[in-house]
Amino acid sequence: MTAVEELGQITGVTTACQVLNIPRSSLYRAASGTGHPERRASVQRNQRDKSRHKWRRALSDRERDKVRSVLNSERFQDQSPHQVYAALLDEDEYLCHWRTMYRVLDEYKEVRERRNMLRHPAYAKPELLATAPNQLWSWDITKLRGPVTWTYYYLYVMLDVYSRYVVGWLLAERESARLAQELTAAAYSKQQVEPGQLTIHADRGSAMIAKSMALLMSDLGVNKSHSRPHVSDDNPYSEAQFRTLKYSPGYPDRFGSLPDARQWCQRFFTWYNQEHHHSRLALLTPADVHYGRAQERLSQRQVVLQRAYQTHPERFVNGPPATPMLATAVWINPPRETDLVETPTAEADC
Repeated sequence: MTAVEELGQITGVTTACQVLNIPRSSLYRAASGTGHPERRASVQRNQRDKSRHKWRRALSDRERDKVRSVLNSERFQDQSPHQVYAALLDEDEYLCHWRTMYRVLDEYKEVRERRNMLRHPAYAKPELLATAPNQLWSWDITKLRGPVTWTYYYLYVMLDVYSRYVVGWLLAERESARLAQELTAAAYSKQQVEPGQLTIHADRGSAMIAKSMALLMSDLGVNKSHSRPHVSDDNPYSEAQFRTLKYSPGYPDRFGSLPDARQWCQRFFTWYNQEHHHSRLALLTPADVHYGRAQERLSQRQVVLQRAYQTHPERFVNGPPATPMLATAVWINPPRETDLVETPTAEADC
Protein backbone atom coordinates (compact mmCIF):
# COMPACT_ATOMS: atom_id res chain seq x y z
CA MET A 1 0.00 0.00 0.00
CA THR A 2 1.42 3.40 -0.95
CA ALA A 3 1.81 6.35 1.39
CA VAL A 4 -1.08 8.15 -0.30
CA GLU A 5 -3.40 5.20 0.24
CA GLU A 6 -2.36 4.84 3.90
CA LEU A 7 -2.88 8.54 4.59
CA GLY A 8 -6.08 8.52 2.57
CA GLN A 9 -7.66 5.98 4.88
CA ILE A 10 -7.23 8.48 7.71
CA THR A 11 -7.83 11.91 6.12
CA GLY A 12 -9.51 11.06 2.84
CA VAL A 13 -7.99 10.85 -0.64
CA THR A 14 -8.39 14.54 -1.50
CA THR A 15 -6.65 15.75 1.66
CA ALA A 16 -3.89 13.12 1.35
CA CYS A 17 -3.13 14.19 -2.24
CA GLN A 18 -2.98 17.83 -1.20
CA VAL A 19 -0.58 17.07 1.72
CA LEU A 20 1.74 14.94 -0.43
CA ASN A 21 1.38 17.23 -3.47
CA ILE A 22 0.23 14.41 -5.75
CA PRO A 23 -2.52 14.94 -8.35
CA ARG A 24 -5.57 12.79 -7.72
CA SER A 25 -5.70 11.88 -11.40
CA SER A 26 -2.28 10.22 -11.13
CA LEU A 27 -3.49 8.17 -8.17
CA TYR A 28 -6.63 7.02 -9.96
CA ARG A 29 -4.72 6.25 -13.15
CA ALA A 30 -2.21 4.16 -11.25
CA ALA A 31 -5.00 2.28 -9.47
CA SER A 32 -6.82 1.47 -12.72
CA GLY A 33 -3.68 0.47 -14.56
CA THR A 34 -4.34 2.76 -17.53
CA GLY A 35 -1.17 4.65 -16.83
CA HIS A 36 1.06 1.62 -17.46
CA PRO A 37 2.76 1.61 -20.89
CA GLU A 38 1.46 -1.89 -21.72
CA ARG A 39 -2.08 -0.84 -20.78
CA ARG A 40 -1.90 2.22 -23.03
CA ALA A 41 -0.64 0.12 -25.92
CA SER A 42 -3.53 -2.31 -25.47
CA VAL A 43 -6.07 0.54 -25.55
CA GLN A 44 -4.53 1.90 -28.74
CA ARG A 45 -4.65 -1.53 -30.41
CA ASN A 46 -8.33 -1.89 -29.52
CA GLN A 47 -9.09 1.51 -30.99
CA ARG A 48 -7.31 0.62 -34.25
CA ASP A 49 -9.22 -2.65 -34.43
CA LYS A 50 -12.54 -0.86 -33.94
CA SER A 51 -11.61 1.61 -36.66
CA ARG A 52 -10.83 -1.21 -39.09
CA HIS A 53 -14.06 -3.05 -38.28
CA LYS A 54 -16.03 0.16 -38.70
CA TRP A 55 -14.45 0.80 -42.05
CA ARG A 56 -15.34 -2.68 -43.31
CA ARG A 57 -19.00 -2.18 -42.27
CA ALA A 58 -19.32 1.39 -43.56
CA LEU A 59 -21.12 2.34 -46.75
CA SER A 60 -18.99 3.28 -49.70
CA ASP A 61 -18.96 6.87 -50.92
CA ARG A 62 -21.18 5.93 -53.84
CA GLU A 63 -23.69 4.23 -51.54
CA ARG A 64 -23.75 7.18 -49.17
CA ASP A 65 -24.37 9.56 -52.07
CA LYS A 66 -27.23 7.37 -53.26
CA VAL A 67 -28.80 7.31 -49.77
CA ARG A 68 -28.63 11.07 -49.50
CA SER A 69 -30.01 11.52 -53.02
CA VAL A 70 -32.98 9.27 -52.28
CA LEU A 71 -33.75 10.97 -48.96
CA ASN A 72 -33.70 14.43 -50.56
CA SER A 73 -35.63 13.40 -53.66
CA GLU A 74 -38.96 15.02 -54.39
CA ARG A 75 -40.71 11.80 -53.50
CA PHE A 76 -39.18 11.40 -50.04
CA GLN A 77 -38.25 14.93 -48.98
CA ASP A 78 -41.37 15.19 -46.81
CA GLN A 79 -40.81 11.84 -45.07
CA SER A 80 -38.66 10.72 -42.17
CA PRO A 81 -35.97 8.04 -42.63
CA HIS A 82 -38.31 5.55 -40.91
CA GLN A 83 -40.91 6.09 -43.64
CA VAL A 84 -38.35 5.94 -46.44
CA TYR A 85 -36.84 2.75 -45.04
CA ALA A 86 -40.23 1.04 -44.90
CA ALA A 87 -41.31 2.24 -48.35
CA LEU A 88 -38.11 0.94 -49.96
CA LEU A 89 -38.46 -2.44 -48.27
CA ASP A 90 -41.97 -2.75 -49.70
CA GLU A 91 -40.41 -2.19 -53.14
CA ASP A 92 -37.79 -4.94 -52.59
CA GLU A 93 -34.97 -2.45 -52.15
CA TYR A 94 -32.61 -2.06 -49.20
CA LEU A 95 -30.10 0.77 -49.02
CA CYS A 96 -29.19 0.76 -45.34
CA HIS A 97 -30.77 0.81 -41.91
CA TRP A 98 -32.83 3.88 -41.02
CA ARG A 99 -30.33 4.76 -38.27
CA THR A 100 -27.62 4.94 -40.93
CA MET A 101 -29.87 7.21 -42.96
CA TYR A 102 -30.02 9.58 -40.00
CA ARG A 103 -26.22 9.52 -39.69
CA VAL A 104 -25.79 10.31 -43.38
CA LEU A 105 -28.18 13.26 -43.09
CA ASP A 106 -26.48 14.46 -39.92
CA GLU A 107 -23.11 14.68 -41.70
CA TYR A 108 -24.64 17.27 -44.04
CA LYS A 109 -26.66 19.07 -41.32
CA GLU A 110 -29.89 17.87 -42.91
CA VAL A 111 -31.69 16.38 -39.91
CA ARG A 112 -34.40 18.97 -40.35
CA GLU A 113 -37.13 19.96 -42.80
CA ARG A 114 -35.55 19.14 -46.18
CA ARG A 115 -38.03 20.94 -48.41
CA ASN A 116 -37.47 24.48 -49.61
CA MET A 117 -39.71 26.12 -47.03
CA LEU A 118 -41.28 29.53 -47.41
CA ARG A 119 -39.17 32.17 -45.70
CA HIS A 120 -41.13 35.00 -44.13
CA PRO A 121 -39.74 38.48 -44.77
CA ALA A 122 -37.63 40.07 -42.08
CA TYR A 123 -39.68 42.92 -40.64
CA ALA A 124 -37.68 45.91 -39.45
CA LYS A 125 -38.11 46.86 -35.81
CA PRO A 126 -39.87 50.25 -35.59
CA GLU A 127 -37.73 52.82 -33.77
CA LEU A 128 -39.89 55.88 -33.08
CA LEU A 129 -39.05 58.95 -31.01
CA ALA A 130 -41.28 61.68 -29.55
CA THR A 131 -39.88 64.79 -27.86
CA ALA A 132 -43.11 66.81 -27.79
CA PRO A 133 -46.87 66.28 -28.11
CA ASN A 134 -48.43 65.53 -31.51
CA GLN A 135 -45.26 64.01 -32.93
CA LEU A 136 -46.12 60.34 -32.36
CA TRP A 137 -49.55 58.79 -31.85
CA SER A 138 -50.35 55.19 -31.10
CA TRP A 139 -53.72 53.60 -31.61
CA ASP A 140 -55.40 50.25 -31.16
CA ILE A 141 -58.78 48.57 -30.72
CA THR A 142 -59.93 46.57 -27.70
CA LYS A 143 -63.11 44.64 -26.96
CA LEU A 144 -65.58 45.51 -24.19
CA ARG A 145 -67.96 42.73 -23.17
CA GLY A 146 -71.62 43.31 -23.97
CA PRO A 147 -74.74 42.25 -22.03
CA VAL A 148 -74.73 38.60 -23.17
CA THR A 149 -72.13 36.01 -24.06
CA TRP A 150 -70.28 36.54 -27.37
CA THR A 151 -71.38 40.15 -27.73
CA TYR A 152 -68.69 42.83 -27.74
CA TYR A 153 -68.28 46.54 -28.30
CA TYR A 154 -65.14 47.76 -30.02
CA LEU A 155 -63.28 50.65 -28.44
CA TYR A 156 -60.92 52.63 -30.72
CA VAL A 157 -58.39 54.78 -28.83
CA MET A 158 -55.85 57.22 -30.30
CA LEU A 159 -53.09 58.06 -27.78
CA ASP A 160 -50.32 60.65 -27.86
CA VAL A 161 -47.17 58.72 -26.90
CA TYR A 162 -45.27 61.66 -25.41
CA SER A 163 -48.04 63.01 -23.17
CA ARG A 164 -50.21 59.85 -22.88
CA TYR A 165 -53.14 62.13 -23.72
CA VAL A 166 -56.08 60.42 -25.43
CA VAL A 167 -56.57 62.62 -28.48
CA GLY A 168 -59.58 60.66 -29.68
CA TRP A 169 -61.71 57.63 -29.00
CA LEU A 170 -64.69 55.89 -30.59
CA LEU A 171 -66.98 53.04 -29.53
CA ALA A 172 -68.80 50.90 -32.09
CA GLU A 173 -70.41 47.51 -32.54
CA ARG A 174 -67.88 46.38 -35.14
CA GLU A 175 -64.29 46.80 -36.25
CA SER A 176 -64.12 48.84 -39.42
CA ALA A 177 -61.51 50.67 -41.46
CA ARG A 178 -64.07 53.40 -42.21
CA LEU A 179 -64.56 54.09 -38.50
CA ALA A 180 -60.81 54.17 -38.00
CA GLN A 181 -60.56 56.79 -40.74
CA GLU A 182 -63.24 58.91 -39.07
CA LEU A 183 -61.41 58.75 -35.73
CA THR A 184 -58.05 59.64 -37.31
CA ALA A 185 -59.43 62.55 -39.32
CA ALA A 186 -61.33 63.97 -36.33
CA ALA A 187 -58.31 63.77 -33.98
CA TYR A 188 -56.03 65.23 -36.65
CA SER A 189 -58.35 68.19 -37.14
CA LYS A 190 -58.96 68.78 -33.43
CA GLN A 191 -55.25 68.82 -32.60
CA GLN A 192 -54.47 71.10 -35.58
CA VAL A 193 -51.61 68.92 -36.76
CA GLU A 194 -49.46 70.19 -39.62
CA PRO A 195 -48.65 67.91 -42.60
CA GLY A 196 -45.39 66.02 -42.08
CA GLN A 197 -45.43 66.60 -38.31
CA LEU A 198 -47.05 63.39 -37.12
CA THR A 199 -46.37 59.65 -37.19
CA ILE A 200 -49.17 57.24 -36.30
CA HIS A 201 -48.16 53.81 -35.06
CA ALA A 202 -50.46 50.77 -34.88
CA ASP A 203 -50.35 47.00 -34.99
CA ARG A 204 -51.33 44.93 -38.02
CA GLY A 205 -55.05 44.47 -37.49
CA SER A 206 -57.30 44.53 -40.54
CA ALA A 207 -58.49 48.08 -39.85
CA MET A 208 -54.91 49.29 -39.30
CA ILE A 209 -53.45 47.98 -42.55
CA ALA A 210 -56.46 48.72 -44.77
CA LYS A 211 -55.60 50.44 -48.03
CA SER A 212 -58.18 53.17 -47.41
CA MET A 213 -56.47 53.97 -44.10
CA ALA A 214 -53.11 54.26 -45.81
CA LEU A 215 -54.57 56.60 -48.44
CA LEU A 216 -56.11 58.81 -45.75
CA MET A 217 -52.76 59.15 -43.96
CA SER A 218 -51.08 59.97 -47.24
CA ASP A 219 -53.65 62.70 -47.93
CA LEU A 220 -53.16 64.16 -44.42
CA GLY A 221 -49.37 64.08 -44.66
CA VAL A 222 -49.08 61.59 -41.79
CA ASN A 223 -46.32 59.00 -41.62
CA LYS A 224 -47.57 55.50 -40.85
CA SER A 225 -45.80 52.84 -38.81
CA HIS A 226 -46.77 49.27 -37.96
CA SER A 227 -45.68 46.73 -35.37
CA ARG A 228 -43.92 43.57 -36.41
CA PRO A 229 -46.25 40.57 -36.67
CA HIS A 230 -46.86 38.83 -33.34
CA VAL A 231 -44.73 41.33 -31.37
CA SER A 232 -46.93 42.99 -28.75
CA ASP A 233 -44.05 45.06 -27.34
CA ASP A 234 -43.98 47.13 -30.52
CA ASN A 235 -47.18 48.88 -29.43
CA PRO A 236 -46.69 49.11 -25.65
CA TYR A 237 -48.36 52.44 -24.86
CA SER A 238 -51.75 51.53 -26.27
CA GLU A 239 -51.61 48.14 -24.58
CA ALA A 240 -50.73 49.75 -21.23
CA GLN A 241 -53.52 52.31 -21.60
CA PHE A 242 -56.05 49.53 -22.16
CA ARG A 243 -54.76 47.83 -19.02
CA THR A 244 -55.34 51.02 -17.03
CA LEU A 245 -58.86 51.21 -18.43
CA LYS A 246 -59.80 47.61 -17.67
CA TYR A 247 -58.22 47.61 -14.20
CA SER A 248 -59.83 50.85 -13.09
CA PRO A 249 -62.07 50.46 -10.01
CA GLY A 250 -65.35 51.20 -11.79
CA TYR A 251 -64.82 48.96 -14.80
CA PRO A 252 -67.82 46.60 -15.03
CA ASP A 253 -67.73 42.94 -15.95
CA ARG A 254 -70.24 43.62 -18.72
CA PHE A 255 -71.91 46.67 -20.22
CA GLY A 256 -75.67 46.68 -20.47
CA SER A 257 -75.85 48.41 -23.84
CA LEU A 258 -73.86 50.49 -26.29
CA PRO A 259 -75.08 53.84 -24.81
CA ASP A 260 -74.19 52.55 -21.34
CA ALA A 261 -70.66 51.71 -22.52
CA ARG A 262 -70.27 55.13 -24.21
CA GLN A 263 -71.33 56.93 -21.04
CA TRP A 264 -68.82 54.98 -18.97
CA CYS A 265 -66.01 55.63 -21.47
CA GLN A 266 -66.82 59.35 -21.49
CA ARG A 267 -66.35 59.54 -17.73
CA PHE A 268 -63.21 57.42 -17.80
CA PHE A 269 -61.37 59.36 -20.50
CA THR A 270 -62.26 62.69 -18.88
CA TRP A 271 -60.75 61.42 -15.63
CA TYR A 272 -57.78 59.88 -17.40
CA ASN A 273 -56.84 63.03 -19.33
CA GLN A 274 -57.65 65.65 -16.71
CA GLU A 275 -57.19 64.03 -13.27
CA HIS A 276 -55.03 60.92 -13.54
CA HIS A 277 -51.53 61.64 -12.15
CA HIS A 278 -49.34 59.50 -14.35
CA SER A 279 -46.35 57.83 -12.70
CA ARG A 280 -44.24 58.15 -15.89
CA LEU A 281 -45.13 61.83 -16.34
CA ALA A 282 -43.59 63.05 -13.05
CA LEU A 283 -47.07 62.55 -11.52
CA LEU A 284 -48.58 65.12 -13.87
CA THR A 285 -51.82 64.59 -15.73
CA PRO A 286 -51.72 63.85 -19.47
CA ALA A 287 -53.53 67.14 -20.15
CA ASP A 288 -50.85 69.12 -18.27
CA VAL A 289 -48.12 67.62 -20.42
CA HIS A 290 -50.06 67.75 -23.68
CA TYR A 291 -51.03 71.40 -23.39
CA GLY A 292 -47.73 72.74 -22.05
CA ARG A 293 -48.58 73.23 -18.38
CA ALA A 294 -45.94 70.78 -17.10
CA GLN A 295 -43.22 73.22 -16.05
CA GLU A 296 -45.71 75.52 -14.33
CA ARG A 297 -47.10 72.61 -12.32
CA LEU A 298 -43.62 71.34 -11.39
CA SER A 299 -42.53 74.82 -10.28
CA GLN A 300 -45.59 75.15 -8.06
CA ARG A 301 -44.90 71.78 -6.50
CA GLN A 302 -41.28 72.72 -5.86
CA VAL A 303 -42.40 75.83 -3.97
CA VAL A 304 -44.66 73.71 -1.77
CA LEU A 305 -41.88 71.20 -1.09
CA GLN A 306 -39.39 73.94 -0.28
CA ARG A 307 -41.83 75.50 2.18
CA ALA A 308 -42.36 72.15 3.87
CA TYR A 309 -38.60 71.66 4.13
CA GLN A 310 -38.06 75.06 5.73
CA THR A 311 -40.77 74.32 8.28
CA HIS A 312 -39.48 70.86 9.28
CA PRO A 313 -36.01 70.21 7.82
CA GLU A 314 -35.44 67.34 10.26
CA ARG A 315 -38.10 65.32 8.46
CA PHE A 316 -36.15 65.32 5.19
CA VAL A 317 -33.16 63.10 5.96
CA ASN A 318 -31.84 63.28 2.39
CA GLY A 319 -31.81 67.06 2.21
CA PRO A 320 -34.11 69.47 0.37
CA PRO A 321 -36.73 67.58 -1.67
CA ALA A 322 -37.02 68.01 -5.43
CA THR A 323 -39.84 67.26 -7.84
CA PRO A 324 -39.16 64.49 -10.37
CA MET A 325 -38.10 65.54 -13.85
CA LEU A 326 -40.31 65.05 -16.88
CA ALA A 327 -38.81 62.82 -19.58
CA THR A 328 -37.53 64.77 -22.56
CA ALA A 329 -37.71 61.83 -24.97
CA VAL A 330 -40.07 58.87 -25.26
CA TRP A 331 -39.22 55.95 -27.52
CA ILE A 332 -40.85 52.94 -29.03
CA ASN A 333 -37.89 50.53 -29.35
CA PRO A 334 -34.92 52.83 -28.69
CA PRO A 335 -31.63 51.96 -30.41
CA ARG A 336 -29.41 49.94 -28.10
CA GLU A 337 -26.45 52.28 -28.45
CA THR A 338 -28.39 55.30 -27.25
CA ASP A 339 -28.61 56.18 -23.57
CA LEU A 340 -32.25 57.08 -23.22
CA VAL A 341 -34.45 58.40 -20.47
CA GLU A 342 -37.39 56.04 -20.96
CA THR A 343 -37.72 52.43 -22.07
CA PRO A 344 -40.42 51.25 -24.48
CA THR A 345 -41.84 48.51 -22.30
CA ALA A 346 -45.49 48.72 -21.38
CA GLU A 347 -46.02 50.39 -18.01
CA ALA A 348 -48.61 49.12 -15.55
CA ASP A 349 -49.69 52.71 -14.93
CA CYS A 350 -50.52 54.42 -18.19
